[in-house]
Amino acid sequence: MVGSQGGASLPVKRPLLLGHRGVRDRGFKRLTADHPPENSPAAFEYALLQGCDGFEFDVRYTRDGRDVLWHDPEWNSQRIAATNYRDLADRSGHRLACLEDAVRQFGSRAYLDIELKEPGGEDRVLAALQAAPPQNGFVVSSFLPKVLLRIRELDRTVPLGFICDRDEAMAIWRQLPIKVFLPRHDMVTAPLVEETHRCGLEIMTWTVNSSRQMRQLADWGVEGLISDIPELLYQTFHSV
Repeated sequence: MVGSQGGASLPVKRPLLLGHRGVRDRGFKRLTADHPPENSPAAFEYALLQGCDGFEFDVRYTRDGRDVLWHDPEWNSQRIAATNYRDLADRSGHRLACLEDAVRQFGSRAYLDIELKEPGGEDRVLAALQAAPPQNGFVVSSFLPKVLLRIRELDRTVPLGFICDRDEAMAIWRQLPIKVFLPRHDMVTAPLVEETHRCGLEIMTWTVNSSRQMRQLADWGVEGLISDIPELLYQTFHSV
């Protein structure tokens, strides 16, 4: 965890502060006027400029084997898995960002939470990480155990994270070769944090969009907080 700053009421140490998809617009009253689209290099720059340590982002695969950054299966009414990269362009010519570019551009100055949304491109993800090894920490995360197991089969040195948002999946994390457990924020309790640490793992949580929750989770000892509102993360842990 990163050392905290601020008043005596703050925890001695603060978690890693990570922007969710860089930054997201979910109807919140922003603390600043404008922000860029999620899962874009501009969104990642935004998170860092607001004081975050890094960001989470999503990876999907095109039909011709490019690793693009987007959460949903479709972009601009096109199914990503069934579309070649060159055809994933809007009317202005804008294309989705690619994993290798994000790792190369931000890997030396940001913690990267690289979420793989589907199986099938694990070898290319590892190649991108090997070509430009992140220098500020990273985790390859997924909801899908088979994705994590495939990464482990290919490279045992890569730190893995299991993302969980269902009660029936809560028992799985203990059986996976992970470094980080990432349950949804409303599933986190102080005993769960303690158990995770007893297992020798870190715990990060998402998506935390209130200062009260951020402080509570930090008090319990989570290693990372992922939020749609990067500026709120920073202000929560750096207010005087």
